[in-house]
Amino acid sequence: MVGALLLSLLILLSLLDTSKNNFTIFPTMKNSVFLSATSSFFIPAMLLIALHYPASAQSVPYSISFGFDQPNDIRRYLCETAVKISAESLFDIRNIEDWELVRDQRREQLAEMLGLQDHLNSGDRQPPKIVRTGTLQDEGFRIEKLYYESLPDLYVPANLYIPQGVQEPMPAVLYVCGHSHTQKDHYQAHARSLAMNGFVCLIIETIQRGEVKGEHLGAESLGWFHWYSRGYNPGGVEVWNGIRGIDLLCEQPEVDKTRIGVTGISGGGSQSWYLPAIDTRIKAAAAVAGAASLEGQICQRTIDDHCDCMMPINTYGIDFSDVGALIAPRSFLVAQTTGDGYYSIEAVRALFEKVMTIYSYYEKPENLSMIEAPGGHSYGANDEFRRQILVFFLQTLKGETYALSDSVALDLTQKWSEEDLKVYIDGPPADDLTTVIQDSFVELANAPEIGTVQELNVYRETVKDFLSEKTFNAFPDLLTDPDLRIEFRATDFGRYGTEIYSFVSEPGWRLKITLRRNLPPGQAAPLLLVLRNPDEERWDANSLAAGTRDKFNVAYFDARGIGETGWDPPLQWHVRRAAAWTGQTLASMRVYDVIRCLEVVRTLTGVDSDQIYLAAQGEMAAIAPYAALLDGNIRGLVLKNPPATQDAASEPSGKGEAIEMLNCLRITDLPQVTGLIFPKPIIMLGEIPNTYSWTKAMYQSLNKADVYQELEDLNNFYPE
Repeated sequence: MVGALLLSLLILLSLLDTSKNNFTIFPTMKNSVFLSATSSFFIPAMLLIALHYPASAQSVPYSISFGFDQPNDIRRYLCETAVKISAESLFDIRNIEDWELVRDQRREQLAEMLGLQDHLNSGDRQPPKIVRTGTLQDEGFRIEKLYYESLPDLYVPANLYIPQGVQEPMPAVLYVCGHSHTQKDHYQAHARSLAMNGFVCLIIETIQRGEVKGEHLGAESLGWFHWYSRGYNPGGVEVWNGIRGIDLLCEQPEVDKTRIGVTGISGGGSQSWYLPAIDTRIKAAAAVAGAASLEGQICQRTIDDHCDCMMPINTYGIDFSDVGALIAPRSFLVAQTTGDGYYSIEAVRALFEKVMTIYSYYEKPENLSMIEAPGGHSYGANDEFRRQILVFFLQTLKGETYALSDSVALDLTQKWSEEDLKVYIDGPPADDLTTVIQDSFVELANAPEIGTVQELNVYRETVKDFLSEKTFNAFPDLLTDPDLRIEFRATDFGRYGTEIYSFVSEPGWRLKITLRRNLPPGQAAPLLLVLRNPDEERWDANSLAAGTRDKFNVAYFDARGIGETGWDPPLQWHVRRAAAWTGQTLASMRVYDVIRCLEVVRTLTGVDSDQIYLAAQGEMAAIAPYAALLDGNIRGLVLKNPPATQDAASEPSGKGEAIEMLNCLRITDLPQVTGLIFPKPIIMLGEIPNTYSWTKAMYQSLNKADVYQELEDLNNFYPE
């Protein structure tokens, strides 16, 4: 009795905030009237609870916060994550020695995040095959219309501007187009000006627009969020096409291959960051409206207006300052207007200052410069950047010196029509892969043939190592104290009562577990942990657990974004794209939540930690196998109507199953991840996709056919 009274008093005191002489029930209610108005029933109610429910053995504190001490706000979480990434970018680099120790590794990581690992490391690279389809003669230069083969059957339409009367090899500039619908036509004045001033210029089209219409807008417009699972980004194809364009330039007798530059705006502006970061043959780069700090893009939501090529698969949690650092100490010009709706000037300035630290370590701060001009997403309201970029290349690639008052030959005309500059006279080659390059650019894993337990064990460790580094790299480095609380108790619903717990998965998220006690207290009992789905109907999770009342205690878990921590469905499109830009996905966040939940439920009284079965259906049936694999200690897995694969499109609105995880398809897929819990039981319910025949066959071949079961429901399933 005394203990119960003391507990009641402690509960009440824990809810009162006496700071600033104010008594409150909730941290947000700074009004003592609320307490006085409710004290007539609140204190007796707490006393009755204390008398009826003695403190549990592990003394889980009682609370009615329901997560009010954590934001549980996805926008705030994504913004704070982006702020952290931007703040930590290059933070560990204190001098040039620090940088040179990691520079090559970070260049390799960037190449991988662009999906280039299968191409840059493919061995001896031969010059691209070129097909010339015509020539235009202009004043002082000619324009060769051509296309080249970037990869087998991947063709790049291009115009090559070559000045007349070349006496010796001259500098060259690769112009990478932005997202104009008429690319070689729209940007021709830039190439014309360069040719008039003694530069060879190759202007190449993107795969998205121009003469052949490929895709940059997979996740942005089409619901192709599985690009993230593939480790595919269309910007990587553009970088590769640019690298091969430089290969082409280096083979031209008119070109001095030691003096090559690159420039472009918008999508071409971002390419003017990536290309020199990857390809050290580029000696000078001028990027217009192509990048800003990750903090700015996420917090200001400017990413919503960018296509998918503007940020790589952010496996290693980089900011654009990490990209810029790889260009140092070569000449680099950043051009940005002050009214750009795609990049705030403040976010670009912050990025520039970060990159400048690396140039300073090289003692070459003069090689990095930034120019600004009024206007929107453009070369400036009055084309101010055009002359400055031309002078930049005259100085850096030709060694010429110009004062601000000096004039240069600048051509602003659109002399040639789209039809004039067209490369494919009779249409593109029949075998051109441009429109489907997303299906083959990154090599995906095939389901392996497993003949022995030893082979399976090797495969399991290989998969886990890969996932740890390239899929779940954004998992917190340090485990947060879960701060476990009991939020509610009742004698109803479970045969021996119901408890609702909350815990902190990571800072920002307090999540709920509802435990129904069906088995007698006083002994450790099997637990069925059911993962609730986003937007599920009221009784869906309960129906999944039907038939287990006499065999399990049952817990229901809401990972972030599910139940009380959910968000407005139209925000889902932004969340999925912004999450990927911060090096994670909604699915990978939920995998982490489930792993933390498993840690927590093992500490609860009455739970046999060796007899926890994980159950999920639909969307969360893609989360459960990964959590089971990484946790390593569950007793079995129950899956109902699981997705067939992570290599499938979602809805263009961003709604639908959010099961993408960065790079996972490069190593595995859902049926294989499920099978990797071998030899533990797998219970399949509902519609079982044909892809899981691999899982079933593997269990059979390793003499565990009896623990892989396909059932109608859990009525006939019993824990071992």
